Amino acid sequence: MTEDMASTWGDWGVSSEIGRLRAVPLRRPGPELDAVIDFDAMQMRSDLIPDVVRAQHDALAEAYRGYGVAVHHVEQGRIDKPNAMFVRDLMLMTPEGAIVTRPASTVRAGEERLLAEALARLGVPILMSVHGSGTFEGADVAWVDRDLCILADGLRTNEEGADQVERMLREIGVAPVVRVGLPHGAMHLDGLLAILDRDLAAVWPRRTPYKVVETLRQRGFRLIEVEDEDEAQHWLPMNAVAVAPGEILMPAGGDRMRERYEAAGVRCHTVDVGECIKAGGGIHCMTGFLKREPV
Repeated sequence: MTEDMASTWGDWGVSSEIGRLRAVPLRRPGPELDAVIDFDAMQMRSDLIPDVVRAQHDALAEAYRGYGVAVHHVEQGRIDKPNAMFVRDLMLMTPEGAIVTRPASTVRAGEERLLAEALARLGVPILMSVHGSGTFEGADVAWVDRDLCILADGLRTNEEGADQVERMLREIGVAPVVRVGLPHGAMHLDGLLAILDRDLAAVWPRRTPYKVVETLRQRGFRLIEVEDEDEAQHWLPMNAVAVAPGEILMPAGGDRMRERYEAAGVRCHTVDVGECIKAGGGIHCMTGFLKREPV
């Protein structure tokens, strides 16, 4: 399938969290955000100012373009789906195509169709959609490299959904797939783990599953640990996206964590997404991945 990708489908494929980023899907918040009456009922942290969210989202898209990343907007929305801007949860890109997810939250259920339609219009092959009794969100997978994925189940991804995703990953030759469970209170794996470079990751003590830490150490990773939990919760400095190995886009405001990243050799670029964070996610949450260069 990878040999046929460029000639049949297009230049798509992801097999790491850090390969040079070439293409992303984003959903610019539309009228669905203006229509929200009760932000808490939509599982958001606090009330939002929609025009500020859109301006910050535009700045994020422009930042990606500045690093040579093609931005493909998910144009279709639903008035009852204001969380659809968190595209990461709706797909998992692999070297051979996309896995369309199945959100566990009733508030978000159905957003995956909007993303699937956008993928189809782009010509991105869809390997499977999570189905049956399975639930799965893309933020519960971390690509370590072409041959290793970490796959978590917990609040948003149940065991059946994780089983389906693991079977598909193994079918396309990913082995091993390391399965972990998330601690109580954790929403997604990407809130507890950020891979920053070929041998560098950020983890959260007492939250990141031990098996994740041990797997990375066995691979020779250096680990940066969260020290300021208030900063980590408020500014989401771990919710960053690598645009290339050792170079990241991260939310503005997480200065202590940024200093630790830079001390470890990471080039950090910040984007103000503070109003977007009030909806419950940061840069990584808002970004799907369509193409990364192999590493």
